[in-house]
Amino acid sequence: MGRRLATAVHVQHPTSREWIVLEPGDEPDDDLAAEITNPDAWEDDESTPDPEEPGSEESKQEEPQPFGFTPPPEPEPEAEPVQPAPRRRRKTADADA
Repeated sequence: MGRRLATAVHVQHPTSREWIVLEPGDEPDDDLAAEITNPDAWEDDESTPDPEEPGSEESKQEEPQPFGFTPPPEPEPEAEPVQPAPRRRRKTADADA
C-alpha cells in the first residue's frame, strides 16, 4: 500500500510531461510519488511512531503554522551609526576687495 496525499497537488508526469492533479486521499504510483517533493503534502504515516509523545501539549505548540499564516516579524537590526558628511572647503576671500 502506497502513501496517501493529505492535500491536492499538481504534478508533471515524468514520462508524458502532462500535468496531473492529484486529490487528497489519492495513493499515487511510485513514479508520480517521486515527483512530489513537499513533505507536507503527505498524510502522517501512522505505522511509524512519532519520536515525541502524541499527547504532549508542548509538541503541539511548536508545530509550524499552517499555510497562509505568517509568523510575527523578526526585530529589525540596529542601524549602523551614520558618519557626518565631510566638511567643504571655504572659499578664500578675494585679495582685490
